[in-house]
Amino acid sequence: MTNSVRVTDHAVLRYLEREHGLDVDAVRNHIAGLAATGVQLEAISVKVERVKLLLCGETVVTVLKRNWPSDRRS
Repeated sequence: MTNSVRVTDHAVLRYLEREHGLDVDAVRNHIAGLAATGVQLEAISVKVERVKLLLCGETVVTVLKRNWPSDRRS
């Protein structure tokens, strides 16, 4: 029965925030700090820690595993 229930990423995020005390703003600020140099250099991605941040201008649009290709067509 539970396999038919769809849970959005937004719901998961809010659950972690409200039930488990995840500080979303702290995580957001941490990611922004990691991306800052890449944004200044107008990069499309930044490899930091064990992940790759994909950038679109001044926005981090997603986080991939470090070795995943940045281009969806690859």
